[in-house]
Amino acid sequence: MVSTRHHPREFPSPEKAAKELVKSSPATVTNGTSRKWVHTPSVALTIWLFVSVPLVAWDAGYVLLRPHSMPGGRLHSPIWTPYALYGTVDYIYGWPAYNARNGFTAAQTVMNLVETVGYLYYLWIVYCYGSTVASGRGARKSQKGLVWMLTGEKVVAGRTGAIALLVAYTASALTLSKTVLYWLNEFFSGFDNIGHNDLSALIFLWIIPNGLWIVFPTYNMYGLGVEILNALEQATPRGKPGRPKSS
Repeated sequence: MVSTRHHPREFPSPEKAAKELVKSSPATVTNGTSRKWVHTPSVALTIWLFVSVPLVAWDAGYVLLRPHSMPGGRLHSPIWTPYALYGTVDYIYGWPAYNARNGFTAAQTVMNLVETVGYLYYLWIVYCYGSTVASGRGARKSQKGLVWMLTGEKVVAGRTGAIALLVAYTASALTLSKTVLYWLNEFFSGFDNIGHNDLSALIFLWIIPNGLWIVFPTYNMYGLGVEILNALEQATPRGKPGRPKSS
């Protein structure tokens, strides 16, 4: 007969067990009885979304309200006045593309809105379900607000955090791929919409502004991708169904 009895041992206190769990697995938290995976929102990603989402909404308004939002239109001033210049730099936003009924501008704008919905959903999850990471005894939880969103150290636990991570990664991938497509469209058309610019205007009015939507989504995808890989590596594989082997 095989003995199934184990020698008793001293169990650590709940506080000590929680500290050891977090120390051994930074991507998990404990509630005293079980541990949950957590998503840690990046401050860089949050700041980027607070900047980019309003800009994308502004851009979408201009494109979808053409020709009223264009120079001479009743909605052009003062909201979309800067597009009077940008439309002469990038014809895809100017009269040449509109008069030619070029559908690429509106098509990529609709995709922009799809990504924006994903980003807003991510920010909503972080704000509603995020918990402040308190360090040390007697540490106060920061009150939720704009400062908390932009600077607070917080986590979103469990399935909700996993959904937030997946949505943010997917939206970032869409932003990057669509922006690269935007650049490739110019390359394979012989720079039909921007080739008339001198080098200075091209760099400061087209390459740098549009390049931000390549640099930041790439950086965000890297950080979010690392978090996904770490979660997959820490996941415990499920065994095959069947009877447990007797010892």
